[in-house]
Amino acid sequence: MLSLLGSIVFYCVAILASAQVTSARPIPVNEASTKPPAMIIGFVGGFISHDNPVHSEVQLAARLRKEYPAGVDVETYESYRREKARQNILKLLDTNHDGTLTLEEKQNARIIMYGHSWGGAESIYLARLLEKDGIPVLLTVQVDSICAPGKDDTTIPANVAQAANFYQDHGLLRGDHDIRAANPARTRIIGNVKFDYRKSALTCPEYPWYDRVFVKPHTQIECDPAIWNQVDSLIRTSLGFEASSRPAQ
Repeated sequence: MLSLLGSIVFYCVAILASAQVTSARPIPVNEASTKPPAMIIGFVGGFISHDNPVHSEVQLAARLRKEYPAGVDVETYESYRREKARQNILKLLDTNHDGTLTLEEKQNARIIMYGHSWGGAESIYLARLLEKDGIPVLLTVQVDSICAPGKDDTTIPANVAQAANFYQDHGLLRGDHDIRAANPARTRIIGNVKFDYRKSALTCPEYPWYDRVFVKPHTQIECDPAIWNQVDSLIRTSLGFEASSRPAQ
């Protein structure tokens, strides 16, 4: 579970992060026809199906989709579907449907990406593709991010405004613990927050037995509601939604 120090660190950086998004605001319904929706993209880990309801990434997407049905597009993808996600982004940004993105259409992008394991790394790989496209990203959130061989998921590209990383460092699969900005003047690292599950009572009963046995801490960080409540909070803050608009749990 998150140490007391980790909790203090997170809430401090969350307050600072909130101060950085003064220009963000909810999207009024009457703007929906002229501006693209805000986009929240979640990547699941491993070879998990993008709509597997057991996994916290999918549950978070479903909750956001239900609570904000207008002005926000929420999608989840497998960890190897970055090009599919990119094509959907390009389609949604092309508000005049001419097949070419103008500078204004690109700058209207409000994109947030998050993921666990390979999915966490995938959010950074996609952010790099979007950087080449000239498209900005509001926020990336990595949860126990696992990098593919020969790739880098710790250097956050300069088109990302803010980035956060949650990780644990025990067991066979351990998340990357030190993300950093390619350009600190362009990207704010909210924090690298460590969780420790060695004494945790989390059992993740709905997850496959082999995940709970062979990669237990990596699974615990994925099923930990404390993690995903913080991811949820960062997403809402980045989009500029008031906390009071969230229905009671």
